[in-house]
Amino acid sequence: MSSNTPDYDLDETIELTTAAQVRAISDPLRTTILGLLHERAATVTELAAAVKRPKSTVAHHVGVLAKAGLLRVVRTRRVRAIDERYYGRTARMFFVGLGRQTADGALPPDFNDFEVAAKESAAAYELGQLRGFIRRARISEERAAEFWARVEQVIHEFDALPRSGETVHGFAVGLYPIPDHPTLPPPPDTGEQG
Repeated sequence: MSSNTPDYDLDETIELTTAAQVRAISDPLRTTILGLLHERAATVTELAAAVKRPKSTVAHHVGVLAKAGLLRVVRTRRVRAIDERYYGRTARMFFVGLGRQTADGALPPDFNDFEVAAKESAAAYELGQLRGFIRRARISEERAAEFWARVEQVIHEFDALPRSGETVHGFAVGLYPIPDHPTLPPPPDTGEQG
C-alpha cells in the first residue's frame, strides 16, 4: 500500500501506562503484527499467512494485543455465515513515558528496544548495510529534553512514511544518561589574566 495512513481511523499516539501493555509490545511476533497493521487492517488469517505461523498462534497474540488496548476490531465481513474480523491498531505510535512507572508495577525486565534492534540489525551488519552511530555529550537534563523533542519529530516523520518500498527498515534511536562515564576535571586555574 502506498499510503502512509492505514485504511481505518486510529489515534496518533498512545502512552502505554500498564505493565501488561508494555509486555504486549515486548514480544517480537506481536511487534511484527503491529507493524503489518500500519499498512491496513487485516484478519488473523491474513496475519498468519504474512508471518508464516499457525492461525491459533497468531490469534493468541492478537488477543493479547487487543486485551492490552493496542488492537481493536475495525470492521467485519460476512463470509459463508462467519463474521470475519479485521483488526487495526488503536494508535499510529505507542510509547512508554520517560522515567514513569506503569500503573500496575515496574516495566518487564526484558523490555529494551536496543536489544530488539541489535537482534534485528545483525543480518544488515553482516551484509554491510547497517547505518548507525553513537555519540556522547556532557549536557544538562534540560538540553537533553530539548534534543529529544527534536528527535521525536524525526521519529514521527519516519513512522508516517508511506509503506510502499520493497524492504522494511528498522529505525532505533535513544538518549540515556551514563553516570559513570569518565569526564575531564575543570581546567586548572593558571592565575594568568587575559
